[in-house]
Amino acid sequence: MSLVSEFKEFAVKGNMIDMAVGIVIGAAFGKVVSSLVADLLMPPLGLLIGQISFSKLAVRIGTNSVGKPVMLTYGMFIQAILDFLLIALAIFFLVKAINKLKRPAPAASPPPPPPPTKSEELLGEIRDLLAKK
Repeated sequence: MSLVSEFKEFAVKGNMIDMAVGIVIGAAFGKVVSSLVADLLMPPLGLLIGQISFSKLAVRIGTNSVGKPVMLTYGMFIQAILDFLLIALAIFFLVKAINKLKRPAPAASPPPPPPPTKSEELLGEIRDLLAKK
């Protein structure tokens, strides 16, 4: 089997195409969730905590050889943790809402059994008469 035909067989498999579609949709979904956090959730949260920008928190730990300060930017780490928690929370509620929509409606109670036919009624009467004898 040649390298080209082997690659073609690998690339055209159904699960490979499904995975590619999933990655593309996942990337687009990631942008939507990131925008949700950055544009809708963080501004009100910033107002609540007093306009603190965690990304600017840092400690000077020294200077480099050119005299430029070397900063330990722990605020970026705190911001990344907050972003992760907010994104995880947003995804949780989104998946919860989607799962609620996908749940099947509760099954209706079974219909009552149909009434017996005329022949069944006659056979029941015959059975009862024979049982009396």
